[in-house]
Formats: sequence, structure tokens, C-alpha cells
Amino acid sequence: MNILFVADIMGKPGRWAASQILPELKKIHQIDFTIANVENAAGGFGLTKEIAQKILSYGVDCLTSGNHIWDRKDIFPYLEESLRVLRPANYPPNVPGRGAAIFDLKNDSKIGVINIQGKVYIKEIDCPFRIADKEIEKLKEQTKVIIVDLHAEATSEKMALGWYLDGKVSAVLGTHTHVQTADEIILPQGTAYITDVGMTGSHDSVIGVNKEDAIARFLTQIPRRFTLAKNDVKFCGALIKIDPESGKALSIERIKIDLPPSEEDD
Repeated sequence: MNILFVADIMGKPGRWAASQILPELKKIHQIDFTIANVENAAGGFGLTKEIAQKILSYGVDCLTSGNHIWDRKDIFPYLEESLRVLRPANYPPNVPGRGAAIFDLKNDSKIGVINIQGKVYIKEIDCPFRIADKEIEKLKEQTKVIIVDLHAEATSEKMALGWYLDGKVSAVLGTHTHVQTADEIILPQGTAYITDVGMTGSHDSVIGVNKEDAIARFLTQIPRRFTLAKNDVKFCGALIKIDPESGKALSIERIKIDLPPSEEDD
């Protein structure tokens, strides 16, 4: 089973990159299921129903997110409505949406996806370790193939959760920092792991926003509106091959593809 995970899609440049790369990449690697993190897909902050549906139309099967999913309140009803858009599972139980789901594949197999948010340097919410265990227990009733989007800031927390979930899930894929790490590995019990898959968007930037805006914020400590960068657009992510019978990962490969200068997707 071939799984494609698309790194955090950052605004228009990221959406354009996904629209250009996904069809051919899925064909070349015979992808069975595609996941994309989209918490910054709408102007670099949050998600809208229209943009969610646009990204799904590119050939993405499941949209994951993180702490920025709440930036645009008009997404709240869609989180309740759509079974293909996830928010972190360890938010309180009364918030909109769901943090895990089962998806049917064409060959009659199933895949589970869990979205978990870390606690270190982010909002204090429920324990990602305990909530992951609860969600895994439910999904295991239907499938052994489970992918975790671990949306967290601290590399130590990500690595700890990766080791904790080794053998319990097929892959633990880090998101949120927008900087791709070079530590992809199959852990001893068969779980694919990478600390961060990176960012799909402008890399002539500070994690997707104009360098001048970010530098001025650091220099002055005065809040200012960030604007999206547009140049040096790259498509980032990971390819994971999984044995559907055991749920164990067979390989993980980082992806970073340069796109030629062009107009972003409208």
C-alpha cells in the first residue's frame, strides 16, 4: 500500500504547487491514499470550506490540520459536515469536528488517520499520548493501517511520541514547523517516522511568510500582519509504503520538489 503525505500547504503558492504536482506524482508512485495538512491553506492562516473542497479536488483523500484550524470560524460547520477533514483529536470533546477517521480504499482495504497536536510550546490541551492510545484502540477494530499526523513544535515531544507509538501505528509524520527534517526512519517495531515533513509553499521566506515581515517582528516585538511569500515554491511531503496485512511500514521517503516560477493557483 502506497501512502502520500503532503506537507503543510501554505496559502496560494502551496495550493498551486499541490495542484501541479499531485496528479503526476500519484500516477508515478501508484498512490493508494493521499493525506495533506491544510491548517494554513487559506491565506496562510486557517481553512475555508471552498479551499478545502478545492484541495480535495486535486486528488487528496484526507485533510489534516493543527492549531491554526480555528483561525477562521466559518470552517466550524464544515468540520462537522465533512468526514474528510480532521482537527486534532486531543481538543475538548465539545469542539467541532473529529480527530480520527476510517477511510475505505478501492481494493476493499481500510486506512485509519489520526490527527494529534502536541502540548509543548503550543496551547495546553489533552495529553497527546493518552488520546492517541484511545483513538488507536478504536481504529484497530477495523484496520491495522493507521497514519498519525503529529502536529507539534518541539522535536523532543515528536520523537518521544514516535517511539511511544512504534508498533502501534504504521506511520507518525510530524507537521507544524514547516522545516523538513532529514531523520526519516523505520523504527524497530515497524512504524515509519519523520520529525517534520516540511512545507508546500514558498521557501524564499520565513516558514512561508515574507522575510521582511518576520525579521521586523523579531527586531521590534511589535505585532504586524504577515504577508505570504511567493518565490521558490516547493512541494514537500513523504511517501510511505505499508504492508496492509501487518500494518507495518516497509519504507519512508522524503519528497522535496522545486517548481518553476509561475502564477499561483487562483
